[in-house]
Amino acid sequence: MNVKRLFVLTLMTLSAMATWAYDFSYTYQGKTLYYNFAVYYSAANPYGDTIPNSVSVANPLTGNYYSYVSGELVIPDSVEYNDIRYAVVWIGDYAFCGCSGLTSVTIPNNVNLISVYAFNDCSSLTSVTIPDSIKRIGWYAFHDCSSLTSITIPNGVTYIDEYAFSGCSALTTPNTYW
Repeated sequence: MNVKRLFVLTLMTLSAMATWAYDFSYTYQGKTLYYNFAVYYSAANPYGDTIPNSVSVANPLTGNYYSYVSGELVIPDSVEYNDIRYAVVWIGDYAFCGCSGLTSVTIPNNVNLISVYAFNDCSSLTSVTIPDSIKRIGWYAFHDCSSLTSITIPNGVTYIDEYAFSGCSALTTPNTYW
C-alpha cells in the first residue's frame, strides 16, 4: 500500500473515531440523554435490521468514558424525534460509563437489555431499579460501581454475563456474578 493511500485511510479512521456516536438527543426531567435507532443483528442479516420505532440509550462520544449525567436518573420509556415516538428498548454499550456523579437509576419496564459496560465505573451509583422486562445484563455492566450496596435481579433475567457486578465492593447481596 502506498504512503498516500495509508495516510488517507488513517485520516478517515481518526475522523470516524471523533464523530458523534448517537442519532439524536432527547431531554427528559431535565437530563439530556443520547439515543441510537435500535438495530437487531442476526446470522440471517449480519448488517442488521432496524427495529421499528425503537431506540437504545447511547454514549454521546465514541470510545470516551464520558461523564455527562449525574444525580438521580429516570430513563424515559419512550422519546420523541421528528414527531415520531420511539420506545426505549435497551441500554447501549458504554451508555453511562464513567458517570461518576450518577447516584441512582430507574430503568423503564420496556427495556430488555443492559449492554456491556453500560454503567461501568459509576462510582457514586448506590441504587438501580431493574424492571422485570430485563432479559440480559451484559459483561461488566456495573463493573466498579463501588457505592452500589444492593441490587435485586428480577426473575425475568435469563442471562447475566461474567463480571457484570465485579468490583462492586459495597455490594452485600450474595450472587456468584460479583
